[in-house]
Amino acid sequence: MVGKTASCAAMALTVGVYAWPGQAHAVAVAAVVAVTAVNCLGVRKSALVTRVVVAVVLAVLAAVVTACLVPGRGPNVAGGVPAAAVGWGGVLEAAGLLFFAFAGYARIATLGEEVRDPARTIPRAIPVALGITLVVYVLVAVAVLTALGAGGLGASGAPLADAVRAAGSGWLAPVVRVGAVLAALGSLLALLLGVSRTVLAMARDRHLPSGLAAVHPRFGVPQRAELAIGAVVAVAAATADVLGVIGFSSFAVLVYYAIANASAWTLSPAEGRPVPLIPVVGFVGCALLAAALPVASVVTGAAVLTAGAVAYAVRGRWR
Repeated sequence: MVGKTASCAAMALTVGVYAWPGQAHAVAVAAVVAVTAVNCLGVRKSALVTRVVVAVVLAVLAAVVTACLVPGRGPNVAGGVPAAAVGWGGVLEAAGLLFFAFAGYARIATLGEEVRDPARTIPRAIPVALGITLVVYVLVAVAVLTALGAGGLGASGAPLADAVRAAGSGWLAPVVRVGAVLAALGSLLALLLGVSRTVLAMARDRHLPSGLAAVHPRFGVPQRAELAIGAVVAVAAATADVLGVIGFSSFAVLVYYAIANASAWTLSPAEGRPVPLIPVVGFVGCALLAAALPVASVVTGAAVLTAGAVAYAVRGRWR
């Protein structure tokens, strides 16, 4: 929950940076308020908004890929790689920072109470969502590398907009900016929706105040949990920077998945225990990526998670 809350702040700040760079924090807070209001109206409306956002974003990305991968244009990869990315350390650090961009698909599982036939739908939805996302990421990465080269990509603050300009389609740059805002809003919508359901489950189990487990009688959503998470994210978006929250989020999520892989070792065959090698590889991979993140992210993340573990232990003794 801690990691995904930071992811929410990162997406909100991304909206601010692309929509109005000079007032990024104010726009980020406004985005959090607006998305929280949409989620409080019910998951059906949230799902409709998400579909519209996804359709528009995919159309924009398709235009970017088409503009950059024009016939006869070979990959422009000779521009050199930034010094910070040289060697395995740079690759692992980049992979760790980007991990948060893939982790959102797991939020599907938190909506089990609000989808039809979750036992059949959710196991299918997760690999489909991950597969589609991977294909889109690969296409966009190849397109941007083709237009900018490795050096240009590493030096760019807005790589998609710079890529279409380099490809001779500068008129697409404003469209790309709008698409980036919509993509970040779509991610923020889904993240807030999923984190609030995690809060709901924890409140029901008495790990958080029981008042957060209340469900609105008309809309059927945990509005108190929605509002609480929205408030926390708004504060983070108003005070943090986007790179800092991305690093913090990546560390927390990687630790979470490392624990999940370790927990898989304790499952019995009747509980669906996987092949032993799978959780071992998953645990080692997550731990390696977490350790490769920027030092500030590791230290801050470790401090917050340690404080949470101590608070949980103390609370357990008082119960």
